[in-house]
Amino acid sequence: MNMHIVFCVLAGGIVLAANIARAQEPPANYDESKVGTYTLPDPLAFNSGKPVRNADDWKHRRGEILNLFEENVFGYSPKEPKHVRFRIFDTGSAALGGKAVRKQVTIYFSSKDDGPKEDLLLYIPGSAQKPVPVFLTLNFAGNHTVINDPGIKLATIWVPKGSLTANTGPAGPREKQQAPENSRGADKGFEVEQVLERGYGFASIYYQDIEPDFNGGYPYGIRPLFAEPGQTQTAPNGWGAIGAWAYGLSRAMDYLEKEPLVDAKRVAIMGHSRLGKTALWAGALDQRFAMIIANCPGEGGASLARRNYGETIKNITDVFPYWFAPNLAHYAERVDQLPVDMHELIALAAPRPVYVTGAEDDRWADPKGEFLACVAAGPVYRLLGAQDLGTDQMPPLNTPVMHTIGFHIRTGGHAVTPFDWDQFLKFADMHLR
Repeated sequence: MNMHIVFCVLAGGIVLAANIARAQEPPANYDESKVGTYTLPDPLAFNSGKPVRNADDWKHRRGEILNLFEENVFGYSPKEPKHVRFRIFDTGSAALGGKAVRKQVTIYFSSKDDGPKEDLLLYIPGSAQKPVPVFLTLNFAGNHTVINDPGIKLATIWVPKGSLTANTGPAGPREKQQAPENSRGADKGFEVEQVLERGYGFASIYYQDIEPDFNGGYPYGIRPLFAEPGQTQTAPNGWGAIGAWAYGLSRAMDYLEKEPLVDAKRVAIMGHSRLGKTALWAGALDQRFAMIIANCPGEGGASLARRNYGETIKNITDVFPYWFAPNLAHYAERVDQLPVDMHELIALAAPRPVYVTGAEDDRWADPKGEFLACVAAGPVYRLLGAQDLGTDQMPPLNTPVMHTIGFHIRTGGHAVTPFDWDQFLKFADMHLR
């Protein structure tokens, strides 16, 4: 299920609603007996068929798999810039009743001050005596929505024309407006104070600062900065919006490496839904991220594309073609010929810890397919001396499995819940302490 987060401005304040857009032509299958048979690509076999036998072999095989994802799924992203500019406009304010120190930083993607840029919100526990590990997240509706803090800069958000609604999804037309004051703290998917109490920093970026999330948004994001002269659309193997959002995470990491309050060797990235897909791809591209957490990432994220269950490659490329390289749509009717599958996206994180979640009522995202992808990534982790998931049996509801790969399926639907954050923090305690 692709949830389009909508913040509706009403007389009484902000109401968080779910605008669920589905493309079900053909209708989605929710019958396990109709999933069909499939054979997954082997992450431990080179394109030539030669087996991968050791860690040195894996370095070369990893490059092959990464290239296949770039060519066929997410597109090729530009290399990191030689120079990144930062402007710290909130230099370290006491916040949240003394529980935190707050910094806010503008990260520029070009030499022009009026060009594309992202604002990074960073909290450090107020009691910290040394650099801390950090959860770096993308948010759907502005940094000011992740917690009710009057010191956070109100975001300029993309909205349908003539409204004050922060809406994500493929429809248009859109315009930019400053978010309303009463939208502070409206997104309940972040447990900022709990993260800080556990000794972690918390950082967040409004994802549409980087790249708009609607059809026709290409000219307004960062991708034109790297286009050829006269280019007005993405090349067949060019990066989509997910690649752009991942690029924005890496530029935030550039800043965190320079931030004296942060232990940049212990930065975990976390995203939900399309931003969970983004976290997995960012973690594949940028090995500086120490941990990857993908909450309900679904099709194009962690669920196996070859399983005919819930959302399919055809569904997602019909409605959200701009998220991916145009080449992915070529496999909409022949997914068995896609040269990769999503267990290999998880494997690209190895041997770093990765955590994936599913939800009982989120059948559109195929939670069983997410679990099976974690299982199928296991051989790469074992080859590199790390732990796999430790089971090939779907765990009971609300019963996390945590090794180097972690997974849970919980009750409820397509959302980030306090239960999820409890597990993310436990997983971080295992691997980042």
